[in-house]
Amino acid sequence: MRRTRSRGSTTDSNVFGRILGSDRCQDRRGTMFESERCTRRSVVLSTGTLALTALAGCSGSSGGDGGESDGGGGSSDDGESDDGGGGDTARFDGWMENAGNYDGVVDETGSDEVTVAVGADGDRGAYAFDPAAVRVSSGTTVVWKWTGQGSQHNVVAEGGGFESEYAAEEGFTFEHTFSESGTYTYVCTPHRTLGMKGVVVVVE
Repeated sequence: MRRTRSRGSTTDSNVFGRILGSDRCQDRRGTMFESERCTRRSVVLSTGTLALTALAGCSGSSGGDGGESDGGGGSSDDGESDDGGGGDTARFDGWMENAGNYDGVVDETGSDEVTVAVGADGDRGAYAFDPAAVRVSSGTTVVWKWTGQGSQHNVVAEGGGFESEYAAEEGFTFEHTFSESGTYTYVCTPHRTLGMKGVVVVVE
């Protein structure tokens, strides 16, 4: 019985080889033929396409950094170390995260009056309170005193409680007496994004 074999058209599957430096290819039987599929250009283009596809797959599989949020979000450790005595940890829920001059809580317990500078030097200029965080006893009066630097400032408690007017002149003061224990966060409204924030921790 004679076995027949269908020839079909010449495709990539029955291309056996290519003569170097020529656009002619030969099939399994050694027959030479012209084919665009076998040209150097088509081989280079095919190889380039495969390489680009592989690179795209690699870059697409790498994870992003999750983004980073502006002004207070994203930190898993909201607690700020308290180096003002006592060795405990004061937690401000990330409030002091972008306050450049924050360096722990200054312990002023036992003082009747405590002064906080308004317009002190921070890492972005004269847009800071100094000290940025202070611990006082209940009944203590905190006096905010303007330095005259960094344009107009104010002192506003988050959630209400106290609020000064806007002022720019050196020596201007605003005061508030803290009669109840708790943690009071405040801000200079126009310079919030510059990290001009403060905290008063009131203890019994």
